[in-house]
Amino acid sequence: MNLPGTTSVFVRVLLLALTACAPVRTLGAADGTVQLTVVDKTTGRPIASRMHLVQGRENGRVRKVPDLPFWHDHVVFPGQITLELPQGNYFFTIEHGPEYTWNTGHFTIERNSRGSKTIELLRGVDMVSLGWYAGDLDVRRPLDEMALLMTAEELNVAQILAWDSRDGELLKKPPDESTVSLGERFLYQVAAGQIRHPGGTLAVYGLREPPALPRSASEFPPISELTERIREQSEAWIDLTHPASWDLPLLIAHGGIDSIRVVHEQMCRDRIRESETGLKPRDKMRFPGVDGPARWAQEIYFHLLDCGLRIPPTAASLSGVAPNPVGYNRVYVFLDEPFSAEAWWAGLRAGRVTAGNGPLLQPWVEGKRPGHVFHANQGESLQLEPVLSLSYRGQEPVRYIEVVRNGQVEYTLTLEEYAQRQGKLVPLKFDQSGWFLIRAVSEVQETYRFTMTGPYYVEIGDKPRVSRSAAQFFLDWVYQRARQIQLSDPEQQSRAIAAHRTARDYWQRLVDEANAE
Repeated sequence: MNLPGTTSVFVRVLLLALTACAPVRTLGAADGTVQLTVVDKTTGRPIASRMHLVQGRENGRVRKVPDLPFWHDHVVFPGQITLELPQGNYFFTIEHGPEYTWNTGHFTIERNSRGSKTIELLRGVDMVSLGWYAGDLDVRRPLDEMALLMTAEELNVAQILAWDSRDGELLKKPPDESTVSLGERFLYQVAAGQIRHPGGTLAVYGLREPPALPRSASEFPPISELTERIREQSEAWIDLTHPASWDLPLLIAHGGIDSIRVVHEQMCRDRIRESETGLKPRDKMRFPGVDGPARWAQEIYFHLLDCGLRIPPTAASLSGVAPNPVGYNRVYVFLDEPFSAEAWWAGLRAGRVTAGNGPLLQPWVEGKRPGHVFHANQGESLQLEPVLSLSYRGQEPVRYIEVVRNGQVEYTLTLEEYAQRQGKLVPLKFDQSGWFLIRAVSEVQETYRFTMTGPYYVEIGDKPRVSRSAAQFFLDWVYQRARQIQLSDPEQQSRAIAAHRTARDYWQRLVDEANAE
């Protein structure tokens, strides 16, 4: 394989065909059984998998399987499963994470039927072998199921929520160690919780128990005071669980968060959750349809980048709460050192990430991964050539690939155009500071599947780009949010408004010092 910067470019374009199982049908009396074995097509080895099994018709009634992990509409099993079922027609989809094709099929159970079928899944890409390790920042499934759930999805890192600021402990028997290794490629951590506040929900990592904070559902204390107390008590990582959280501008102004969940719980495998409770609502004329919530979240995140901020994007599935499998929404972190929890978090902090639930992206620009800052002296210019390795499943063709620069789509490529260019995207020339990232969107009707890279940054001179209009966007947001604060206690009202006044001054300063429109 040739690496970036050599005379040729390695591009992985996967057009993986749908492979449907032939029906399994035998004769007999009363109920019957069918045995399904799932194997890696290349190695022939059984692999743990997720199955969506329905009865009667393709969108029929979901069937559970006794004694195996089940959530919402799927069961997970360790490579082989024997199904004892009543008479009828059954349809299934079997998956092993996004790095493999999926397989669909059906069978019929008749009287005393006995049947078996081997199902092959083809691996399209091994992200770990290329240095990319997948993580899900919010999992709510039983600990004794995690080994099977993670291996079935090729999910390398899972964060298990152990506590809630309102509900206290979420787990009855947390493990003795906060990090549980499941071999060389997998680990989960049980040192996380969430703080719920009217201004937003914070996921806090690195704390096995809730921090010493007031348990209140009111606007007091302001969420910025909560993050300040956490910072005083520990070195925990704080992730804001939705970009449209009402107190996003407040938290940014007070230095309260380390990352932002751009791929969040509204994004589900078979639907988009429309509820905007506790969020700044989107303009549905500008952001209609199933794409709307995701594109609104991305626009907010792009405004932050346009203000000169460097905050990595994250992803979480909330499997066990949202109707998602473990690892459906995932953030891949690139490591140039041996895999460990510490290395993974360090890579996330550096922004060497992709986040999404769609195509698998491996970007590099001049041999650098996302999060890199390119520098040039004032008066000089930089020309950068993005290169992208793109992997996707043939059942979900890529609708388009975009390069987003300074909050605007710089250009769009179809899959055919991308293939013709052999992974070399259109070069970008920078005469002024800015940023850019790459986004790919899948062709799916019922939901929104996409993946975007973490941003790359460009500094011409010694200052990042700060957009006046982006800063004004958040300044207006602060005023709108402050008008919602109505506390009956005058002292509490004063402290809450004071926090927003500090945020107002922060964003006003950025407006005044902006170096771009």
